[in-house]
This record gives sequence, structure tokens and C-alpha cells, in this order.
Amino acid sequence: MAIVDVTVIPIGTDTPSVSKYVAEIQEVLQTYEGKVSYQLTPMSTLIEGELPVLFEVIQAIHEVPFKHGLKRVATNIRIDDRRDKESTMTKKLAAVQAHMSQAEVEVEPVHHKE
Repeated sequence: MAIVDVTVIPIGTDTPSVSKYVAEIQEVLQTYEGKVSYQLTPMSTLIEGELPVLFEVIQAIHEVPFKHGLKRVATNIRIDDRRDKESTMTKKLAAVQAHMSQAEVEVEPVHHKE
């Protein structure tokens, strides 16, 4: 299972806002429910699943701005493909939270002598 961080950047839009493209990309992702999990963030979309399916999904969402007549799209992709153990978005967050909880327990209050 791999996790990808994808940002689709429509170039040459009429306005600086791209939220309508983001909304349509989320609709495309809904058609892949059961094959991938995804999470919209303020700056990108995280998608997890099997790598061949992820590449199919990336191509489908990359096409969204072109369907609206744009002539140029830049898509940034980061792939986290760990193969020594199963890694999911939820497990990665839980591991960080566990370290944070442990760090809170290990920190002893500092007492200053006056």
C-alpha cells in the first residue's frame, strides 16, 4: 500500500480561485471509493491504495482541468511506498501521536530554587 500527496495546478484560469477544480477532483475520487482512501487538505489531496490504482487515479484527476478547456496543467506528486510493513495514513499519524504522548510523560517539571 502506498500513499501519494497530489496537487493538481490548473494554469491559465480566469480567476485565482481553483476551488471548482478541487471540488470536481473530489468527485472523481469518489468514483474510486473502495479502491483508494483519500483526504483533502488545504494544500493538496492525500490518497492511499495500491500503486497501480494510484497512478490510474492520478491520471484521472490530472485530466479534470483539461475537461474545462484549459491548455496546461501542472501536477505535483509525492509517493511514499513502504514495503517492509503495511503503512496507512492512519497508522502514520498514530505513530507520531504515540511519540508525542510518550514525550509528554517523559518531561519532568523543572523546579527553580529561589
